[in-house]
Amino acid sequence: MKSSASSVPDSAGSAAGPATGAWAPLRDGVFRALWFAQLGSNVGTWMQTVGAQWLLVEHTTSTTLVAAVQTASLLPVMLFSLPAGVLADVLDRRRLLLVVQLGMAVVAGVLAWLTAVGLTTPAVLLVLTFLLGCGQALTGPAWQAIQPELVPREQIPAAATLGSLTVNLARAVGPAVAGVLVAATGPAAVFAINAVSFLGVVAAVAMWHRRPQAGTARPERALAALHAGTRYVRNAPSVRRILIRSALFVVPGSALWALLPVVASSRLRLGAGGYGLLLGALGVGAVLGALYLSRLRTHLSANRLLVASALVFGGGTLILGVVSNVAVVTVVMVLTGVAWLVSLSTLNSALQLSLPAWVRARALAAYLLVFMGGQALGSLAWGALAGPFGSEPVLAAAAALLGATALSVRWLPLRALTGKLDRTTSAHWPTPNLVFEPEPDGGPVLVVKRYRVAEPDHAAFLEAMDLVGLSRRRTGATRWSTYRDGADADLFVEVFELPSWEEHLHQHESRLTGADAEFQQRADDLAEGEPTVEHLLPADTQD
Repeated sequence: MKSSASSVPDSAGSAAGPATGAWAPLRDGVFRALWFAQLGSNVGTWMQTVGAQWLLVEHTTSTTLVAAVQTASLLPVMLFSLPAGVLADVLDRRRLLLVVQLGMAVVAGVLAWLTAVGLTTPAVLLVLTFLLGCGQALTGPAWQAIQPELVPREQIPAAATLGSLTVNLARAVGPAVAGVLVAATGPAAVFAINAVSFLGVVAAVAMWHRRPQAGTARPERALAALHAGTRYVRNAPSVRRILIRSALFVVPGSALWALLPVVASSRLRLGAGGYGLLLGALGVGAVLGALYLSRLRTHLSANRLLVASALVFGGGTLILGVVSNVAVVTVVMVLTGVAWLVSLSTLNSALQLSLPAWVRARALAAYLLVFMGGQALGSLAWGALAGPFGSEPVLAAAAALLGATALSVRWLPLRALTGKLDRTTSAHWPTPNLVFEPEPDGGPVLVVKRYRVAEPDHAAFLEAMDLVGLSRRRTGATRWSTYRDGADADLFVEVFELPSWEEHLHQHESRLTGADAEFQQRADDLAEGEPTVEHLLPADTQD
């Protein structure tokens, strides 16, 4: 139940009222048990990472293999994030978490045993790390999606803050503890602790008696749900921009995480404990960022926070490559950890506020795909480059790219309306009036809507219809166009196509939001009289 891209803390440590205070969700026994289990599991994961990377540092001089530990743990996100988002929407999330977490406990236990008896080769380590990464990929969207089921809506921001703190506290504690244990007993002990941490999550999830969910009469089919999720992301400009900004930051940013063990061992001459100290410094910085982010937001816009965090993280990356003083590097890593948290939190919160409920898990899966997949590929690439060129010039190049990332905010900023549109569900479409009921998988379905618009309003109407078109495509349409009648200059015809009647019913019942209703109302207000709607099905559709 781990998520390295957790929701953003807005007010950690604030003295809000009893319903929305930073610690209010912990008053609920189920949430409290899950939170502590997640914290323990995240600590176990960071201990696992330190043990795996240090095991390779001791047995190989290949920087590519050392960096491949991150790649092996993050690459599964590229392969399974989107299917995992679908699973989180169409399956019982509690059962999904139980099964996957139990499987991860078994894999981590096997790794601990093989290491204890001396059978863990680099290939075995990377394969088992990959399997653990598969488990993380499958549970990430599910964990994000159950938050509204655990706490009242008013406590969701506080729950998100606490979720983020588990990751960052684990980053501060896990590496330091792992460094001490690896130095004293070897990596087998930390692998065993990671296995036990998964069992803690299994126990906590088993205690949660999930309330029956009010599902629809037509639950989404897996493949159709996958297509609907990717279609939404493609047609949501604010979401696409967030994903682009995530990639621009995380790919060069991954160089620091990938090469930190190499620099700690070869240039700083640190043992496992010293490497854990540096990771702990990054974690402490992330915790500080979480605690003070709300203050920063009162002085800086989201785009300025992205600029500042990219510059600070780039400076930390450069210093790691050129400075040999351990104390200086440690202090700089704290500041770098603050920048990491601020950038990720700014992007993640913008995404959370931009998503409707029906597609939240799938869109968050796309974010995890970009974020963690970018880390995986970036880590592999930076590790491969450090082999022939050395870590110093590679870290300098990554720092330069982070500087370019900061500059790019001028041309690719977060959009002005990001997170400000009404994404609550709105059933503002009337039920289609048909003389026969089509089969759910019957299609394609063609919807035709006719508007009569006075000549002075033509330009404003077409501008309004651009937003309507994005709404149609986000919620199910595979094709959309607006036409003008050649024999009647004031008659405009909107046409959009959906793959099936079932998809159109989902569009009617659960996918439209308050913002979609507003876009449609703007267009309808410019029309003379009530627009007419027709639903066209294939001619061979049976009565």
